[in-house]
Amino acid sequence: MPSSRKSTRRDFLRGRAAVDALQAAAAQIPLIAAEAEHYLTRFTRRAMACEFEVILNAGQYPQGEAALAALDLVDQLESQLTVYRDDSEISRLNQTAHLRDVEVESRLFALLEQAATIHRETKGAYDITSGPLSKVWGFSRRAGYPPSAAELEDVIPRVGMQNIELNSGTNSIRFRRPGVEINLGSIGKGYALDRMSDLLVAEGIEDFLLHGGNSSVLARGRVQESGVRSQGSEGKERGWWIGLRHPLLPQRRIGEILLRDRALGTSGSGTQFFMHEGRRYGHILDPRTGRPAEGTLSTTVVANTAAQADALATAFYVMGRDAAVDYCQRHRGISAAIISPAGDDRIELTLCGFADGDVRNHPDESMIVRRFESTDAK
Repeated sequence: MPSSRKSTRRDFLRGRAAVDALQAAAAQIPLIAAEAEHYLTRFTRRAMACEFEVILNAGQYPQGEAALAALDLVDQLESQLTVYRDDSEISRLNQTAHLRDVEVESRLFALLEQAATIHRETKGAYDITSGPLSKVWGFSRRAGYPPSAAELEDVIPRVGMQNIELNSGTNSIRFRRPGVEINLGSIGKGYALDRMSDLLVAEGIEDFLLHGGNSSVLARGRVQESGVRSQGSEGKERGWWIGLRHPLLPQRRIGEILLRDRALGTSGSGTQFFMHEGRRYGHILDPRTGRPAEGTLSTTVVANTAAQADALATAFYVMGRDAAVDYCQRHRGISAAIISPAGDDRIELTLCGFADGDVRNHPDESMIVRRFESTDAK
């Protein structure tokens, strides 16, 4: 029968990695929709302050060393990308780039270039230099409190990609002023999934699902149902149905998104916020104003890479619904599900860029007011 037991390297080497199915924990729902129909093998590792998983169709790939190697890679990437270790490549960059040009590893430089591109395309809504803002608001130490106007005035000049020079000829970075910091928390998990995917594909694994903390997801190929590869409408092979959670009630699912050879990222402040004098302050900050973004409950983006999906999910949350829809309509291959408050404890779901059949709604969800901007894939 399906089991929720997690596979470790030790268990696998002992031959104990069994057929598992995703199962709801006490206070959450499974990532994969209709999990009872799926027989899956899971490999799990804690990294980047969340659980990473490699999920395979049970029995399809009996040798799981590639999955374990992919999780080892996450550990290596965390050592490179984290700002919480003084010896990481990003920490060393933050310590010295205001003094001189600092050369970084080529794939890390490409990630920084991608972040700079998304910053330009979103008119500054996405910014990897907003770490000082998180500090002044207390989110980095889990002790939130509104900063004074003077504190914000001191921090804002150090935020913005205009403070960073990228030299593609030498893969080097230089900060134009002291106090600038890079933090890849909004793109690092997605980047890790992309690198894991490359490793698995190179090992000949074609059907798998990867996630980091459920909010960053990458799917390749298709899931098997009851031992048979599933078929979508009109005979097309189906991918993986991913649950779309209610932003205020995470134990409830409001729909599912079909994911195949694509990635998904979700941003929201449903769990990271603080209350002050009766007002709620979420942890996603608008780098252009220095204040928490408001007006959106959660944003889910589907894109070709997990790094892009993660970054755009954060940007769309900051930009708001209308600007996010406009971005989707102008950029081929980007889809979004944007959830906004609709009053009277109801929510509004806006979909943009999805093809017919790629989204299905949860039945009997009376709290949703649906608003479809566009359902045509581009």
